[in-house]
Amino acid sequence: MSDIKLVIFDCDGVLMDSEIVAAAAELEVYSEYGVEMTAKEFAERFAGLDAAKVKARMEEELGRELPDTVVPDTRKLVNEKTGKEAAMIPDADTVLDRLDQARCVCSNSPVIRLEQMLTRVGLYDRFKPYIFSAQAIQPPIFKPRPDLFLNAMEEFEASPTETLVVEDSVHGIHGAVAAGCRIVGFTGASHTYPTHADDLIEAGAETVINRMSELPSVVEAFSGWGGIH
Repeated sequence: MSDIKLVIFDCDGVLMDSEIVAAAAELEVYSEYGVEMTAKEFAERFAGLDAAKVKARMEEELGRELPDTVVPDTRKLVNEKTGKEAAMIPDADTVLDRLDQARCVCSNSPVIRLEQMLTRVGLYDRFKPYIFSAQAIQPPIFKPRPDLFLNAMEEFEASPTETLVVEDSVHGIHGAVAAGCRIVGFTGASHTYPTHADDLIEAGAETVINRMSELPSVVEAFSGWGGIH
């Protein structure tokens, strides 16, 4: 049994209520090609996935190829919208004051988006320089690959059992499972849906919270609990 030494936060949907904003932005592009769904439906299905994988799934469902411009168009619009419109998850700032552990961000989002969003709400300086983006290396290595989590643990010299990951998406949790980390699912953002918590548990989360203010007590409990075996 190990105390928790490192807390890894996803950004979109965990620190920032941005998934619903991103979904609406992506739909602005995909609606031009006949895609019809709500932003909540889009976020439920695709939150946590890279734009290229979303495009591939859309092409499969539509039964035709989409222009190569779709990926850069969606990424550009998502960056613009989330940078201006996404709000901080309630209590995300005050929770950091209550945690004694080292902390960092591991996100599939590009560096510029992370910096814009987190700076605007005063969280960027709370994490820098430990803000790890899947797109900061070439070629990018996106969740559900575990590489981001493994890199963060190496940086902080923390073992998987000493590391707690907070994720809102099934894809992110799959990556944390592959890295061997302890995992808390989060359902407190606007894109949550009725089976969200169940989906996160099924993916590998050990517990789920829907208020960020609950996290410090969960971190404390995990330090005294060996987890699910």
